[in-house]
Amino acid sequence: MTNWTTLHDGWTVSGAHVRAVPATVPGCVHTDLLAAGVIADPFRDANERDLAWIGHTDWTYETVFAAGPSPGRVDLVCAGLDTIATVTVNDVEVGRTANMHRGYRFDVRAALRAGQNRLRIRFGSPYTYARAQQQRIGNRPCAYPEPFAFIRKMACNFGWDWGPTLVTAGIWQDIGLHRWRTARLAQVRPQVTVADGVGRVEVHVRLERDGDTPVTVRAAAASRETSARIAGREAVLTLTVPDPGLWWPIGYGDQPLYELDVTLSDGSGTLDTWSRRIGFRTVRLDTDGGAHTLVVNGVPVFARGVNWIPDDALVTRITRDRLATRLRQAADAGVNYVRVWGGGRYESEDFYELADALGLLIGQDFLFACAAYPEEEPFATEVEAEAGEHVVRLAAHPSLALWTGNNENLWGHADWGWPEELGERTWGARYYFDVLPRIAAELDPTRPYWPGSPYSGRRDLHPNDPGHGTMHIWDVWNTDDYTKFRQYRPRFVAEFGFQAPPTYATLRRAISDDPLAPDSPGMAHHQKAADGDAKLRTALAAHLPAPRGFDDWHYLTQLNQARAITCGIEHFRSLRPWCMGAVVWQLNDCWPVTSWAAIDGDGRRKPLWYALRRAFADRLLTIQPRDGGLALIAVNDGREPWPLSATVSRRALTGESRARTALNATVAPGTAVSIALPTELATPDDPTQELLVAEAAHVALVADSSRVPHVGDDARTPPGADAARGPAAAVASQEFSSVGVARNRLPVASRAVWFFAEDKDIAWPAARYDTEVSTADGVTTVAVTARTILRDLMLFPDRLDPAAEVDDLGLTLLPGESVAFTVSGASGLGRDALTTRPVLRCVNDL
Repeated sequence: MTNWTTLHDGWTVSGAHVRAVPATVPGCVHTDLLAAGVIADPFRDANERDLAWIGHTDWTYETVFAAGPSPGRVDLVCAGLDTIATVTVNDVEVGRTANMHRGYRFDVRAALRAGQNRLRIRFGSPYTYARAQQQRIGNRPCAYPEPFAFIRKMACNFGWDWGPTLVTAGIWQDIGLHRWRTARLAQVRPQVTVADGVGRVEVHVRLERDGDTPVTVRAAAASRETSARIAGREAVLTLTVPDPGLWWPIGYGDQPLYELDVTLSDGSGTLDTWSRRIGFRTVRLDTDGGAHTLVVNGVPVFARGVNWIPDDALVTRITRDRLATRLRQAADAGVNYVRVWGGGRYESEDFYELADALGLLIGQDFLFACAAYPEEEPFATEVEAEAGEHVVRLAAHPSLALWTGNNENLWGHADWGWPEELGERTWGARYYFDVLPRIAAELDPTRPYWPGSPYSGRRDLHPNDPGHGTMHIWDVWNTDDYTKFRQYRPRFVAEFGFQAPPTYATLRRAISDDPLAPDSPGMAHHQKAADGDAKLRTALAAHLPAPRGFDDWHYLTQLNQARAITCGIEHFRSLRPWCMGAVVWQLNDCWPVTSWAAIDGDGRRKPLWYALRRAFADRLLTIQPRDGGLALIAVNDGREPWPLSATVSRRALTGESRARTALNATVAPGTAVSIALPTELATPDDPTQELLVAEAAHVALVADSSRVPHVGDDARTPPGADAARGPAAAVASQEFSSVGVARNRLPVASRAVWFFAEDKDIAWPAARYDTEVSTADGVTTVAVTARTILRDLMLFPDRLDPAAEVDDLGLTLLPGESVAFTVSGASGLGRDALTTRPVLRCVNDL
């Protein structure tokens, strides 16, 4: 017998000068105070500054619930308490917690009474606790002047160079009473493998008992079933599945998922149940010769990736629908790999279920970032407990491909002066090289573990060595121009990025400055990077005409971000198979901010998102410097050969052809082919008046609108994979069908352009074009026909209606070429406004 009672109702929160106000559970103190009108929206203007007191305050959450007599055990189950909590039932202390990243279970039988019961959880100030620990065991180096390394709590709560300082407290995950007798399923850990066409599911079961009665455990998946009689506390049940459908990353095949059900029973009936969806696939990390290549089902996968941070600084506001939208946006941008960054959280079941269904590979960092972490107690015990909990929790998910020990801590120890500051004090090395790999190997041997990001694979190498393992590139952005990306020959780039402001509609919602300016007070507060605005100015000056006002600055900085990341991605992809990963910092934002994100804090796509979709296309054409000249490089990440037939022409800005050649090649799956361009093509008569255009034959300029394969789609199935799908797959397909975002993953980036001079040095003709605007079924089409060259043409309908979205951005048109932008989400947009500045923009309208 098992019985769950959620305790989500009737809560209040109080603390400091705040008398009891209603509280939402799950939730946090900031959202409760905001709902009660006690504080202003921390995302608006500079309100964040006025809310620092919240993190320095003790808070008490309280509710009353009814309980009656119950045979057997009664546990209070807290899936997540944030963070330093003392839990009492009827004024009897039942437990204490000191870790946001793990769950707790307390036997409350002795504290309960018949009728009404009072549950009180007192949260101590995170700052008070962390500072006390810091003083007790000694300071440690840290990238920021905050004590996040001295508390097992989400590090970016304490602010980051893209995030606000909002130090939360509260019951952030489910809480409830669990009544059970005899035994319960304390841990279910499936190990799913496949070899020679046969799937194997080893179900490791651990019981908690309240008595010694023998019980039966049953496991069932993929029409196979087995059971075992258990007198003790542990058992392993094995299911063998002949010819299972293989789970593949997006773009490589289907994502069949199978329900795995585990039932615990005794002679009187069911005692406990557990259910997850599993997928059959193999994943390994090829590190031969310094490589860092994910190999899935025997196929090397180039990681077209993005880094993921918590999607809201107040994480309890993140819903499953919101995660579905964001991960769909990633998939639509050609992404196949998402790295969950180590300064946030172990991502939720919702996140991983959605990734399973979409075919996104996930790399999950353990939660250590940009600081030296103490290895003394209580941290050593807490780290082992949280790591074990989440390795087990996530073991069922086929999307999880890699565990990583930390973010930038090995690099920090090597380059940031830590040894001198540390002396003999611990800094986390035992976690990354002993504790975490041991836990991963014991509890999840089907996945690789990597000690850090970056890390070069050997402790005698510099951790950020480009020729070995993973690297982060941050001299580009911090000190160097983005063209320096081309000087690197990395094996796998786990972070690289470039900043830009959020969309205009997001700025106007979050910032009340009038007028907006790059350095107006609200804009300045929503720029958290050190010297961020100065770096934006320097980067603009190297490439683009000087902005004449805020509208120009906004357009040009967003354009420069898109170009910078395109430069990096296309270079790294052109190095395949030497380089096998380009993971952009970052996909998303946690609030409205000038940052490295492709999708801003309100969920709107910046021009970078559209650039990612082109640069991450399955088949990519790019022009790159090679051996003192230029080369056309064709990259094929697909599973079929690409019979390339391309033309490359050197043209005047007027469109006139100066030289032209036809190139043909067969690009094998998983390769890149480089074709040196003839001198007459690669050498301009006048670099300020000419460009190169490469086009693959028989592919239109406008992006293909084919959808990302759904779990329920008839997607191409690789050899050995079965197309059969279970009910779980159908549910996931329906879920994504209900998400109202574009499904226009680009299979081929069929055009590449190369300008011989920077835009600032080109005598652009004044932009001339014809437009035609039409509306049907709530969708507006803006057709543009170029009369002159139009460099990086963009349409920003959110300036007219915050709900408006456009299907493409950043196209360069030659005279006579046309493009049709599709605007959805809003109607009644004026024709004149849609076809003039600042809504319709190109470089040569400055």
